[in-house]
Amino acid sequence: MINTSTRYATHPSQVKQFDTAQLREHFLIETLFVDDTIELVYSHFDRLIVGGIKPVSQTVKLETFESLKANYFLERREIGLINVGGTGTVIADGESYTINPKEAIYLGRGVKDVSFASEKKEDPALFYFNSAPAHAAFPIAKTSLEAAETVVLGSSENANHRTIRKLIIQANVQSCQLQMGLTELKPGSVWNTMPPHTHDRRMEAYFYFNISEGNTVSHFMGQPEETRHIWMKNNQAVISPPWSIHCGVGTANYSFIWGMAGENLDYGDMDQVKPQELR
Repeated sequence: MINTSTRYATHPSQVKQFDTAQLREHFLIETLFVDDTIELVYSHFDRLIVGGIKPVSQTVKLETFESLKANYFLERREIGLINVGGTGTVIADGESYTINPKEAIYLGRGVKDVSFASEKKEDPALFYFNSAPAHAAFPIAKTSLEAAETVVLGSSENANHRTIRKLIIQANVQSCQLQMGLTELKPGSVWNTMPPHTHDRRMEAYFYFNISEGNTVSHFMGQPEETRHIWMKNNQAVISPPWSIHCGVGTANYSFIWGMAGENLDYGDMDQVKPQELR
């Protein structure tokens, strides 16, 4: 089963007028994991698809849907998936790949038959994914935590000590435009992507997880001189337009997955914003 919805692109001057409900309606993705279902949002920002797959009692197949106008999901697309649940399996054109927690897999354009299963029903896999249009076909690639390009940034003094694992980037996985990675904040640190930045040539989506019971994260967006915030719960995602900053702060440490799509694959392509410049 697949549930889909569409989010249209917005202009920054339009977003200035949004109230809380409108901000959440346009940018927040509240439900991503439903038993034996694919939940996804088709965004008009760089045509990125943001979704979640939770196979529990059966194998779940990745099927096409009306908006794609395609014979199968990856006919003209690529997809990156990161497992944030129990151990699962991705079956791509008859080949099975075991995906452990926090591991990633990239499937390129032209892979026809894709399905998902969990090793244990009581501890199901949770596949968070991003999908972007693709102009070429590149090989399937699985990335373990050990194989990821890993950097540690920030400090406990600034409450932003974090480990960034670049799972799907040009250094280890060839893709058309998709990049994805996982950031984990250390205990006592609550700020992510601070100082914030923008990148006009690509949009981004954030997926927040490992938010402990009773805690929350405030995601910041908008132009640097006109910021907004969205309060988020565990296992929710948010769409970040190219003109928008993206950073967040939690009431305790947490983890998040970042995914980008656009015309540039240079990870370092960003325009930094100094904290004192924020409004």
